[in-house]
Order: sequence, then structure tokens, then C-alpha cells
Amino acid sequence: MGTPQTPYDAVLHAARDVAKLDNALDAEMLGAALLGSVYSVAETERDAAVRDFVAGFLAATSRRRSAAATTIRSVFAALVPDAEGAGRVRPGAATPAWAAQLGRVHLTGCWSYGDVYGDQTSYLATFAYDDPAGGSAHAVVTLLDHNIGITKDVFVGGPPDRILDQVRQMCSGDELTWFRDEEPARMRAEVTRHLAITDGLTELPGEGSLATDRALLGARLALLPRAAGAAPAPAEPLSAAERTDLVRRFLASPEAARFGLDAIDGAELASLHFCLSLLLDHAASFPDADPMRWSPTVAGLFLLDWVHRRAVLDMDDAALLPRVLRAWAGYAARKRGLPEQAAAQTDTAIEEMVPEFARLYSTGERRSPATAAVAQLMADGVDPDDPAALNAWIEANRHRLTDDPA
Repeated sequence: MGTPQTPYDAVLHAARDVAKLDNALDAEMLGAALLGSVYSVAETERDAAVRDFVAGFLAATSRRRSAAATTIRSVFAALVPDAEGAGRVRPGAATPAWAAQLGRVHLTGCWSYGDVYGDQTSYLATFAYDDPAGGSAHAVVTLLDHNIGITKDVFVGGPPDRILDQVRQMCSGDELTWFRDEEPARMRAEVTRHLAITDGLTELPGEGSLATDRALLGARLALLPRAAGAAPAPAEPLSAAERTDLVRRFLASPEAARFGLDAIDGAELASLHFCLSLLLDHAASFPDADPMRWSPTVAGLFLLDWVHRRAVLDMDDAALLPRVLRAWAGYAARKRGLPEQAAAQTDTAIEEMVPEFARLYSTGERRSPATAAVAQLMADGVDPDDPAALNAWIEANRHRLTDDPA
């Protein structure tokens, strides 16, 4: 065969041996991997790009009668049944007998597991073909990252019993993880919600098999039941009244007393409440806003990145913030009932971050342009509430606030 002339020709060439595979599962995994190349290069709306590609492929190959062409058409139609033309695909005379089993699987079990902090949740579902001729039973494992709100990785493989046993053993031996039977409808709802964000990313996570298994994951999710009623909405940020009440209860807690926050008054009181507002603002920035979800990872995102990009701290604020964070994280861990080991790890992690936090504060290297401008304004002693002084400062510093070299 010569050099492929179109993307569809390239896919046909890559799938030239698909009819020689042993079963439907191997063909579905090959088809998903081929569609993964489309998914990975799309710049946005990746799921729509795959669907459009399949529709175009089916239209462009409608007159092809080779075993490879008719078989891969059936595979793509099974993986992306909502693509235009998928419902009209019929197996050809040379299509392998196992093609009749494409997508004909049923759920045999569903579980979930994750870390006690709530950083990540994995869903594990096992499937078997209705007819054993379709292929072996297999597991679909999906990793959700709640800090960035995406489906971060997907794995399809087997034997499912071995994978399930490995996960159970891993969780049973670790106090900081949990494992439970899961409702299939919940898996479908949660994975689908996170996939919608992943599909819109301009850049995919760099490791794992997300792209190559994405189409197969979508096909398997479609087999799971939908949740009854409307899907639960993500947690909303706290209202002003709720924030005030939560802060009041925290300041009356033993954790606040342990770090001496209950005794702060005078000029330091403003810094204390400013630091607390930063913690709550950071929590509200997550897809699922929860001011009580703190882990070593979340603390690092806050202390070593977010706060430098989003806030201007004076020396009192910077000196107090790590102490406030340690107290708040301890309070949150107790209220959520986390193991003592989990609370201790977060506290230790925050303590170890303090030198780097102080360095970033002093260098200002992670400040956003807007934050850097406000910091400079304050350093120059300009009152932001004085319009005349503010306008004069902006005019004098315009060359630093814009890309205009003049």
C-alpha cells in the first residue's frame, strides 16, 4: 500500500489486520487506540472530534468491502454508536464471526476506592461478554482527580478478579485509603461529569492510557444505568453567612487554641481574618467546593502556588498564614473523622513547606501580573482608595503594566 492520502486511509492501513484478531475485545481495544489518536490531537471538545471523525470515516468507507474495512467499521460503530451513520453499519461477508459480539457485554461488578483526604477516587467496573466468543472478561478502571476536576486516567485490562484482588489488598493494608461496593449509576454519573471537563482540556495529562482507552470507556459507561432523577449538583461555595458561622466555630475549636489563634487581637486580628478568607476562597476555587477538604496536596497547591498568584500579603499576613493553615487543616481533619495519621501527615507537610513558602513570598516569582502590580502599588505607599493617587501611580508605571514599550 502506498502512503495514505487521507486520515481515513491512514486508519484503514493501521487496522489492516483487525479481521485477523481473535475476538471482539481485542478489536475494540485496537479501535479505541486508533480513535485515541484523534482524541489526543483535538484541541478542544475531544469527544465531539472523535464522533465527527467516526461519522466521516463511515461515510468515506461505505463502499469498501475488504475484511479489514468492514470489520473496523463495525468496531467504530460499536464504540461510538451516536456517530452519524453508526446505526446503518452492517457486517460484511468477510467480517469475522466474533464481530457480532462487539459491544455485547454486561456488568458483573462495580466498586470504588480512593484516599481518605478526597484528592482522588477510582471506579472499577468489571464486564463479561454475553457470548464467551466475544472475548475474555475485563475490568475498566477510571481515576478521577478532584483537585482539578478531571478524569485523569483510564485502564482497561484483565483478568478482572486479579485486578480486584490487588486493589482490595492495597486498600486493606493502608489506613489512608478506602474501598467499597459502588452503585453503577453513581459511577456513570461521576465519571461522565469529570470526563466532560477532560474532553475540553487543551492539554491532556501526560501519562497513562486516557486517550487510547477513552472510546472504550465511553462505550462501557453507556451500558450502566442512569441515576434516578437529576444528577447531584457539585457543591456550591459557602454563602457569606455560612462562612462567618464556620469561622466562628473554628476559632472556638481546640485546634485554633493549640496554635494561639484564639488569643489574637489588635492589629493581628485583621491578618487572621484575611488569612481565613484566603483559605475559604481557595476551597471555593475547586470544582467541588469543600472548605473542609485539606490534604498535603491541597495544602501545597494553596501555600506554594495559589496564594502567591491570587493575593497580596504583607509581612504580618505571611508570618501568620502557615500557622492558620495548620490549625484549619487539623480542625477539618477532626470534623471529617480522618485517621490521626492523615491529620499528622498534612500538618507535617505544611510545616515542611514553610521555607519554600517564605522564599516564594520574598521573591514574588509566582505572582500574576495583576498581583505584582498591586504589591508594587502597596510598596510605593499608594492608597488604593485615593483615586487621584492611584491614577497618578498607574500613569507613572504604565510601561510596567502593559506590553507597550513606550
